[in-house]
Amino acid sequence: MDKLNDPALHKTSSYIQGMWQNSNEKDHKDNGNKDKVAVINPANGQVVSYVSNASSVDAELAIKSAKKAFSSWSKTPAAKRSELMRKWFELMLANKDDLARILTLEQGKPLAEAKGEIAYGASFIEWFAEEAKRVYGDTIPSPGQDKRIIVIKQPIGVVTAITPWNFPNAMIARKAAAALAAGCTFVVRPAIETPLSALAMAELAERAGIPAGVFNVVVGDDAPGIGRTLTEHPDVAKFTFTGSTQVGSLLMRQCATGVKRTSMELGGNAPFIVFDDADLDAAVQGAIASKYRNAGQTCVCTNRIFVHNKIKEQFCDRFVSEVSRLVMGNGLNEAVNIGPLISRKAVDSVHSLVQDAAQQGAKILIGGTPLNDSLFYPPTVVCDVTNDMCLANQEIFGPVSPIIGFDSEEEVIAMANDTEFGLAAYFYSRDIGRIWRVAEGLEYGMVGVNEGLISNAAAPFGGVKQSGNGREGSKYGLDDYMEIKYLCLGGLDK
Repeated sequence: MDKLNDPALHKTSSYIQGMWQNSNEKDHKDNGNKDKVAVINPANGQVVSYVSNASSVDAELAIKSAKKAFSSWSKTPAAKRSELMRKWFELMLANKDDLARILTLEQGKPLAEAKGEIAYGASFIEWFAEEAKRVYGDTIPSPGQDKRIIVIKQPIGVVTAITPWNFPNAMIARKAAAALAAGCTFVVRPAIETPLSALAMAELAERAGIPAGVFNVVVGDDAPGIGRTLTEHPDVAKFTFTGSTQVGSLLMRQCATGVKRTSMELGGNAPFIVFDDADLDAAVQGAIASKYRNAGQTCVCTNRIFVHNKIKEQFCDRFVSEVSRLVMGNGLNEAVNIGPLISRKAVDSVHSLVQDAAQQGAKILIGGTPLNDSLFYPPTVVCDVTNDMCLANQEIFGPVSPIIGFDSEEEVIAMANDTEFGLAAYFYSRDIGRIWRVAEGLEYGMVGVNEGLISNAAAPFGGVKQSGNGREGSKYGLDDYMEIKYLCLGGLDK
């Protein structure tokens, strides 16, 4: 942190009502928890910083602050909201190097990837700054001369969010940007492993002139207590979450008590299908990009690679050759493109899946052995996997590629859809008829065709089945933060 160009971006306490607020010491005595939380660099186990540990009381204060700010922010002209958000976007890009360094130190991903995330997160702020001015209603043909039917859109109210550690900047940006553009106010509880990126964003929001109470960050390790406040408080109109399906289901149940609007981006089990007519080199590069970004710790990462048996051996040879070139290490090293996993629990979970597959007859072609006592897990390729193995039907969240053979289009579509998840899918083919058949047959919210990286601010991000509901980004992204109001004007013939 001492190498930041702007040390003021290193914040260590929650941002509530436009102020940096330490947690209430009494709350911690009552709850028996500590008033500071260490932020650990997963690459070396060293403490990066200590942050003040907020409680559910602080979360309630943030919600009340957002409620108060909503009355004025919702009435702020869209052009003005757009102007302030544009300034926020510009500050994000101007401070990209510092924001990326903070992100790498607390999360572990390579610095080049971190810079990419900052640009990606900022792109949502830019997109929704522009979309704020394009919230249109409708005039509907009326049933008679004396009436007019009008539809308008209004901001839903206070929005609360819980975001994950794997993209500590972008996951906040794409939720907050849509909320603020719609005229809502926002309270987020970032993952306790990666709070510094969220706090740096708050600092830049303040510099951009975002009014006090509009954007609030609550940092605390009491996940159940803070989560319950964010989902059940009567002043909250909408809750949004990115994380596991298990936790998302729990949070949805809590929201149900107040019949709150929710949008959920949950677990994934992305198939990556390589047909025998595919451009093999392109497919290999697409699989590398889709699988090993952020050491496999993304919800849209390839989880299962299906390869037609005619080309399976050829694909494996080329794929393993490319995987062998990946370099693990501290993300601050420019040569590194694979960082650590986030925790010891994550390493153990990934390794147990690999061992289970090997015990059932799968072959480890490269990797498969954790590095000493570190949080690094080597890029791994496992061949001869079957779709019923845990490695194939559980979300891996690590740098492991299971390869499964198939013989027909119908067979692979059935195997790809044989999961409760439906977030992202990928396939490679040069047959235009097959492209349409497979794209329409895959039960996923997003499909990459001859492309391994599909996220874009202009496109709707989201899944089906147990991968969640709602969409983030795109022209549809504001809909989850707006209420539709129907106005019937009568007596117009007099």
